[in-house]
Amino acid sequence: MRVVIFLVALLFGLPSFAASRCDVNVPTERVDLDNVSLAYQSIGRASDPALLLVMGLGGQLIHWPDEVVVALCQQGFRVIRYDNRDVGLSTWRQAPASANLTFEVLRYKLGLPVAAPYTLTDMAGDALGLMDALQIQQFHVLGASMGGMIAQHLAAMAPQRVESLTLVMTSSGAEGLPAPNAALVQLLSRRSAPNREVAIEQQADLLAALGSPEVRDDRSKLLHQAAVAYDRAFNPEGVKRQIMAILAEPSRVPMLNQLRVPTLVVHGTADPLLPVMHGVHLAAHIQGSQLVLIPGLAHRFQEAFKAPLLAAVLPYLRLHQGDVSRWAQL
Repeated sequence: MRVVIFLVALLFGLPSFAASRCDVNVPTERVDLDNVSLAYQSIGRASDPALLLVMGLGGQLIHWPDEVVVALCQQGFRVIRYDNRDVGLSTWRQAPASANLTFEVLRYKLGLPVAAPYTLTDMAGDALGLMDALQIQQFHVLGASMGGMIAQHLAAMAPQRVESLTLVMTSSGAEGLPAPNAALVQLLSRRSAPNREVAIEQQADLLAALGSPEVRDDRSKLLHQAAVAYDRAFNPEGVKRQIMAILAEPSRVPMLNQLRVPTLVVHGTADPLLPVMHGVHLAAHIQGSQLVLIPGLAHRFQEAFKAPLLAAVLPYLRLHQGDVSRWAQL
């Protein structure tokens, strides 16, 4: 009888157990590597398959929507999200090399080499160092935008450790692909603000421009999102250095042609920063990859597109999840 009572209690307690296991309000922790200190969160059980989330340009770990993180965790993943070097609560300890973003952008437009204080390969090394510090040998990777570019390098650096690769709204970096919307580029270049209020307004403008034309944004919500990010951390110089790392990057096509990691490419048909052909081209150069195009999706995790994104990503991750116990799946 005691066994029956125990099983009933366990089964009826599973929803609350899953909720506590996937609590996104876990403390932010820190790991020190050679020349960077990375802030991260680990959501889920240490025994579950690990899923590393790699954020894009200037993005912080909080820019992964909590409900998306919870949905991934409830699939039986240990979800790890972190701040890239130079943004959020992560730091880059090396003395910054003097660099002028305007000058480097001009060199880029003229087809000249761009000098960057560090590379996307260095940032992929940060991610690998984080997983080493957490003693995680095998893991899945989901990267968005610049995070997808970093994820490509990560998979090439450690193909034996990356179980699957999911690339969202990102690019191969090849020449000849459609350019970003000109007005959006102007907004991206605004990285100086005299005070908090102006910085928040500028970020809200950028978020609106990155959104889908099919969705009307609530300005007050955009301002709130921008304020939360600003109050957590504000490092425009770090974002400039990340931009230079992207500009200095050669085409990744030769590397992608050699990649043999199971890969899903997800892209939106309304992306103003990396138009849809970036996703199509990326998938075409990764052998065996799958491509999912989401109508209307732009370059942001907007509420209207969270369900389509999860519908694309979750089945693929489940397919490559590996051996997970029935209890973990529940």
